[in-house]
Amino acid sequence: MTQGPAQTDGGAASGSAQKLAGKYLTFKLGDEVYGLEILKVQEIIGMMNVTAVPKTPEFVRGVINLRGKVIPVIDLRLKFQMETKEDTERTCIIVVQVACEEQTVTMGIIVDEVSEVLDVDASQIEPPPAMGAGTDSDFILGMGKVANKVVMLLDADRVLSTGEVAEVSGASAGE
Repeated sequence: MTQGPAQTDGGAASGSAQKLAGKYLTFKLGDEVYGLEILKVQEIIGMMNVTAVPKTPEFVRGVINLRGKVIPVIDLRLKFQMETKEDTERTCIIVVQVACEEQTVTMGIIVDEVSEVLDVDASQIEPPPAMGAGTDSDFILGMGKVANKVVMLLDADRVLSTGEVAEVSGASAGE
């Protein structure tokens, strides 16, 4: 069997899938399942009192005091332009570390519920589909095909743009 250009391209695609393979914390927003690289996750906490901060984007729920450190909290439903939903006993905050320029910012992401940690193999990952011009999907690392469902693998560093991270981290600093 000869190796043609299509097989070479497939090798490049599987090379990027190989880089994405690993453990992901999965969570739900509505009926959809998303995954975050486990190495970006600091901890998972139950919902707690969130202090609203004026003049922040709509998707910023506010800030919380996490063991003496004030961290910003974003509502991922609002960031993804989904309809709002009342918090339930399953609603929780995933505390993540995101890279913003030369610093690491700790922030909370509110999700409907945390599911499980999945070990996603490179063979289960496909690149995100092309959604057309004007669609911002840079924050999607890939699509994991796990147990008859599709898990959108998110890049925690790109869910918020650099400007949004700066604005959100400024909210926690009281700027």
